[in-house]
Amino acid sequence: MTSSAQHPYSPAVTAGGLAFVSGALSIDSEGIAVAGRMPALDAAIDRMCERLATVGGELSDVVKLTYFVTDVTLRDEANQQFERLFTEPRPARTFLEVSNLPYGATVEIDAVARQRP
Repeated sequence: MTSSAQHPYSPAVTAGGLAFVSGALSIDSEGIAVAGRMPALDAAIDRMCERLATVGGELSDVVKLTYFVTDVTLRDEANQQFERLFTEPRPARTFLEVSNLPYGATVEIDAVARQRP
């Protein structure tokens, strides 16, 4: 997969049996920041899944997620989302507050996933 003209990186790459997914923002398909707490979290997951799909991966392949949020109080909603999306054993996760994200987004999620054979 080649990177788009807009961004100088790949949406996802594979190496060593793993897929590494670039950060996916809480934006809609038009690149507009999604308002609301859970809608923003869900938009970031949707964009992450789109990136993962470029290397043949699915959400069930994810083994590690990192959430970057502009409001650490989103943690409760992120926990609810995590429980809704993943069964035991759930992926490892890191949850960090950052001062700002591109395009006015409030959430960015990157991932590591098992590569499908």
